[in-house]
Amino acid sequence: MWNKQEVLADFRLATLSRHCSLIGRKEVLNGRAKFGIFGDGKEIAQVALAKVFRRGDWRSGYYRDQSLMLALDVLTPESFFAQLYADTDRQREPASRGRQMNCHFATRYLDDHGNWTDQRAQYNSSADISPTGGQMARLLGLAYASKLYRHVPELADASFKKYSSGGQEIAFGTIGNASAAEGVFWESLNAAGVLQLPYLISVWDDGYGISVPNRLQLTKESISKLLAGFAGDAGGKGFDILHAQGHDYAQLVKVYRAAEARCREHRPCLVHISDMTQPQGHSTSGSHERYKSTERLEFEQKWDCITRMKLWIVEIGIASAQELTDIEAEALEQVVAAKNKAWQLSQADLADESEALVRILKASVKFKDPRTEASIAQLAAELENSRSRSRRQIHTVATKALISSAREEDLANSLRTFLRDYGEKLHTVYQSCLFKETASPLQVASQAPKLTDAYVDGREIIRDFFSTVLARDPRLFILGEDVGELGGVNLEFEGLARKYGEYRVTDTGIREATILGQGIGAAMRGLRPIVDIQYLDYLVFALQGLTDDLATLHYRSGGGQAAPVIVRTKGHRLEGIWHTGSPMGMLLGSCRGMHLCVPRNCTQAAGLYQTLLLGDDPAIVVEVLNGYRLKEAYPGNLGEYTVRLGEVQVLGSGDDVSLISYGACIAIASQAREILANLGIGVELIDIQTLLPFDREQRIASSVAKTNAIVVVDEDVPGGASAYMLREVLEVQNAYEYLDAPPRTVTAKSSRSPYGSDGDYFVKPNVYDIVSAVYAVMHERQPKKFPSLFG
Repeated sequence: MWNKQEVLADFRLATLSRHCSLIGRKEVLNGRAKFGIFGDGKEIAQVALAKVFRRGDWRSGYYRDQSLMLALDVLTPESFFAQLYADTDRQREPASRGRQMNCHFATRYLDDHGNWTDQRAQYNSSADISPTGGQMARLLGLAYASKLYRHVPELADASFKKYSSGGQEIAFGTIGNASAAEGVFWESLNAAGVLQLPYLISVWDDGYGISVPNRLQLTKESISKLLAGFAGDAGGKGFDILHAQGHDYAQLVKVYRAAEARCREHRPCLVHISDMTQPQGHSTSGSHERYKSTERLEFEQKWDCITRMKLWIVEIGIASAQELTDIEAEALEQVVAAKNKAWQLSQADLADESEALVRILKASVKFKDPRTEASIAQLAAELENSRSRSRRQIHTVATKALISSAREEDLANSLRTFLRDYGEKLHTVYQSCLFKETASPLQVASQAPKLTDAYVDGREIIRDFFSTVLARDPRLFILGEDVGELGGVNLEFEGLARKYGEYRVTDTGIREATILGQGIGAAMRGLRPIVDIQYLDYLVFALQGLTDDLATLHYRSGGGQAAPVIVRTKGHRLEGIWHTGSPMGMLLGSCRGMHLCVPRNCTQAAGLYQTLLLGDDPAIVVEVLNGYRLKEAYPGNLGEYTVRLGEVQVLGSGDDVSLISYGACIAIASQAREILANLGIGVELIDIQTLLPFDREQRIASSVAKTNAIVVVDEDVPGGASAYMLREVLEVQNAYEYLDAPPRTVTAKSSRSPYGSDGDYFVKPNVYDIVSAVYAVMHERQPKKFPSLFG
């Protein structure tokens, strides 16, 4: 028996969401908004899904989920339009502060001071990303956290209660039918089946991926048919695979209640919602009439979910057609009012900023040139008469006015002050929150290791450090290929799985993208994952999640979310094309919003890990692969000493040339330094230790001021990380003014390194490459003292 009040409330919600889509599209077409992508046609399924979504549960979805968010009351029509208008006010647009396109949702679990709030008290949505399928990796981690909270006894402690209620939470994922062709979809699905997680994925199937139909997307043209092999039997692993039609309200409610019951028992489920429609096409960038047949367009009109629900309600006697018409009219009135309010509020701040500039332009000034006066008056009028203001317009007008008033000293000074203050304000509006301001590892000072007389293999230092922190913090876990039973391919985790259990040190399949995703989702739920990627070369498999999701999370959520994942990998020099990569330039360009640490040995690596664990920022640590068997003095204070991020270390002083490097190249540079000393050349060797951040105290510039020369050594390709380092030293630190010789870089060649030691020697920087480069600097300065040696 259906409850009339509940059914009509659901119909009203779906209708309200549809009006948001229709009016939102008009706002784009009339120029008030830049771009629109909406969830029309998906309303009824999402209203049904909302019925089984409990407080504490999580969503990892995509940009069609507005009806779900409205039904959960974490989105209002006002905030829907505020995001469409790119309103940067956090109260009006809490999901991203105007940084994300519309229909990209997020709930805030960090308060105004960056502290973590009680996630059990709210409906949780991880911050959306646009790349299709990208949400699937994170979804795995959100579900995996429930498993850890259920099975790790120490996590039942009261101090962790705000993150979970004993692991009962479901992670709800949503994805379009076409995106189910993405590799990360299959990787995530397979991992969820292996792990048996409370993972409930809904596939919204409207038959197309923009203009490409299902027959060109999926074998059998149906994701539920294609996934038949994933279905589990009564006692084995697998998925529950359910199907419903997007226009059948009664069926949808029944199916989601069945899926929820199973998923709460940690059984993964996939719900295929077929026969959905897309009334307005993919987005405001084009018309679906261009690629859909007349028959398909007629189908979409006839089987529209709201139309069918309306007929069903009347048919079974819940309400009359007139009652439903009245509900639709009320919903439209609410949406129009919300749209108008959101627009007015989004323009209010801009009006104040515009008026402040107009006052400067119209101030009583005696102009030296009447043409300037006319130009300034025209610019002021442009602002005053504008129907739709933007910060771009305000800044452009101020800059034009400054250029025009170059000879008008008073006005020019006022405009310079305005632009300076405005620039500072806009920096906060558009560029803040790259990292957390509180609980940041950037605030951790260095504490030196207390080295003992005992010398051990470097890998033992790594192993013992992780043993120390695993014992100290039950939130911390390590996962990756071969880290569990084997203890790592280099035995860096030897014995830790036996000591701390399979949930703390965990083997995974070969699936780098979702190993990272497993960490991201778990970190969003208060855990501290160490994600192990076996080799630096293989980090490429996880790059999309690093650059699009993890690195941007705190920024794109406007400071509302964080995921303190530490990605541990190892690399640089080894043997073979796919085991010798050092793609640091790639990471530098892709992972702003993460710290990038490049320790030269295992002692420094342990100090950097400790620093990172004292904050909430994500990071990558690239260890030196060939350093695990090298002997190092054992630190007596493992788990206590730290290395400050962005602090360089001078490993040997010298007056002639500053030699800058990191990681594996430090050992090679040290050998070169000794040879050069025998030639009478004093080299100051500096280990930068972290690429992001880079030399926060600008000690390299101080070194160059002394030596007047710089050589950068890097085993990335030419123009990779070496170009980044030179830009930091010469442009940011202004060290160019100290140089009396051109800066030089010593890098790997453009090719990959062929297999074998000879290939490594001739493609990667070697000792004599460095000696030659430094000697060339000295020959150029003092040719008589240092005659041509290498030609």
